[in-house]
Amino acid sequence: MRNAIILAAGKGTRMKSEMNKVMHPIIDRPMLAYIVEALKATGVERIVVVVGYQAESIMDAFPDLEFAVQSPQLGSGHAVMQARQLEGEEGDTLIINGDGPCIQPETLERLFEANQDASLTLLSAVLEDGAHYGRIVRDEDGSVKAIVEAKDASPEEKEIREINAGMYCFKNKDLFEGLKQLTNDNAQHEYYLTDLASILSRQGKKVEAMVIEDRDEVMGINDCVELSEAYRWMRDHINRRWMKEGVQIVDPARTVIGKDVRIGHDVIIHPGVSVIGSSVIEDFAEIMPNTVIEDSKIEKNQKIGPNLYIKQNCVVK
Repeated sequence: MRNAIILAAGKGTRMKSEMNKVMHPIIDRPMLAYIVEALKATGVERIVVVVGYQAESIMDAFPDLEFAVQSPQLGSGHAVMQARQLEGEEGDTLIINGDGPCIQPETLERLFEANQDASLTLLSAVLEDGAHYGRIVRDEDGSVKAIVEAKDASPEEKEIREINAGMYCFKNKDLFEGLKQLTNDNAQHEYYLTDLASILSRQGKKVEAMVIEDRDEVMGINDCVELSEAYRWMRDHINRRWMKEGVQIVDPARTVIGKDVRIGHDVIIHPGVSVIGSSVIEDFAEIMPNTVIEDSKIEKNQKIGPNLYIKQNCVVK
């Protein structure tokens, strides 16, 4: 069985917004939706979202998910402790932050597969400068011995280039047994999920790290600058996929296509076009500049625009 816990309790103060961070939109949906869709695509059966600030807005937007409330907020380990409905489940549980919308289903699938024979497999990345990220400390056989936070790292540990990317796949039973051993004996008086790496390792359980190929997949969003970077990444990722399928996008940097859009062959899309929602563009259509298509259908051989806004289930024949 595959489970997932999404951490989404914080306000995200650096966004300088009254809206919960994970509800900020990217293209045509909240950033949290991309993570939920990626998890479902890998066959995750139960998804628990840990909420706190403006919990109701998230619950209303995702009525098909399960929720746990973290109040007060005492660290990442404390957040996971709130997902009590998963205790006793079999299989693996993936833990992911709610502000990382660029993660792809293929990466999550590889993480689940990598954890088949391990107690914990975490996602890592290799950087030229580890900066403020936690360092992955491995033992002689390559297994993970600990995750050391940058502020606690020795000079030698600060030289480590492999950093914690903040995503974890646990054997569910080991996760909840390990949570019982977490303490808040630190300067912040918080319970850190990263401490489970050393706890499980000391118990002789297998802890591994899987290095991610595309580091941008695990970019986190803390402010509106990073939100725009994730927006661009998502836009470019979707546009590249369609161009490889034969769609002629004249200026990809000025074209926005939603994740659920369907496009036929021999389609030309000119600059300044946005196609979002559940829109469909059929074969041989041409979309002229500065046209917005939202939840609508453009049938075969149609040439539309420029400067149009087509929405509300319109069909252009």
